[in-house]
Amino acid sequence: MALDRLLNVARKEFSDHITSRRFVIILGLLLVISAIGMHSGIGNYNDRLESYNQQLQHMQEVAVDGPYAGWMPEKPSIMLIFNAMMAYMTTLGAVLAIAIGFDLVSKEKETRSLKSLLSHPIYRDEIINGKALGGIAALGFAMVLALAISLAMLLLFSIVPTLEEFVAILLFGVISLGFLLAYFAIALTMSTVSRESGNALIYTLVIFFAVSTLLPVLGAMAGDALAGDRPEPPQTAPMPTPVGRTVAGTASGGSFTSSVSQSVVHRVSEGPDPEWQQYEEDMKAYIEKRLLINDVSNLLSPQMNYYKAAMAVTNPRLAAMVSSPYGPTPEETPGLAEALSQVWMNIAALIVFPSVFFAAAYIKFMRMDIR
Repeated sequence: MALDRLLNVARKEFSDHITSRRFVIILGLLLVISAIGMHSGIGNYNDRLESYNQQLQHMQEVAVDGPYAGWMPEKPSIMLIFNAMMAYMTTLGAVLAIAIGFDLVSKEKETRSLKSLLSHPIYRDEIINGKALGGIAALGFAMVLALAISLAMLLLFSIVPTLEEFVAILLFGVISLGFLLAYFAIALTMSTVSRESGNALIYTLVIFFAVSTLLPVLGAMAGDALAGDRPEPPQTAPMPTPVGRTVAGTASGGSFTSSVSQSVVHRVSEGPDPEWQQYEEDMKAYIEKRLLINDVSNLLSPQMNYYKAAMAVTNPRLAAMVSSPYGPTPEETPGLAEALSQVWMNIAALIVFPSVFFAAAYIKFMRMDIR
């Protein structure tokens, strides 16, 4: 019985969302711009695929024992097409999520319909949970529609994804939905806290600006400040004395040649300069410390978490290079599972972030004085 009441509230909210003019306009704009981005990405993919076929044909024509023996060009993945959708999702997608949630509760306060709603045999937790489920279902509907249009465009251009690529597309949709839920949860919480929808929208936009733009900048500044001073390179030259000086010295006499040659042999036998070795180690530790501080601060930004998690799905090699200054070589491109394991903290943050705000909205609504 309680579940039926909860689902009734969720169905009503879902129906109100997908039939509202605001939702339809923003969703339509998101789908149109995403389709344009997909079309551009498909053109880029076809160009890369043509270049790949030309390189493959050239490799078959050259001798197998030539300088390119054993080397094979990398076939482009269709997941590169979805890179354009990431940029639009972080803007229009976030706006759509905020538009759905900023007046879910505050509108009921303004119309004084909460009191009459609670006069029916329905409990507070069923109302807030039903509103949240209805909003989540509306965002899920928008994401399914966007992915369906994307797959239709791929098939229209005769691009058929493999099983692994199809799984990657579904994962991209799930990660994108998690990103949208983060801002929906913020909007729902602000709607529960505020008495007016206008204030709820302002508060949500302030948080949106803070976590999407201000926080990454502050994280980079904190990394610069807490990592300490940048290591200074040694004053000595990193390369040993050129061997060519011994040849130039042969015209001046054997003693000069002998002394220079001994010096060169001594420098070479010592191996790399220890001062430069220490500098490289210090520089590596400095960069890793800066990245660690920056990554920790970015865990509070849904934009940064979405960017890293989605990039691990659409472009694993670039994601590995961004996450570490010592990224993989072309022969070490990580697979989908390995790429996701490198961004598990960002994926966890996309789950924890909306959960915290949903919990805050739930507690506030349960304690709210409705009169």
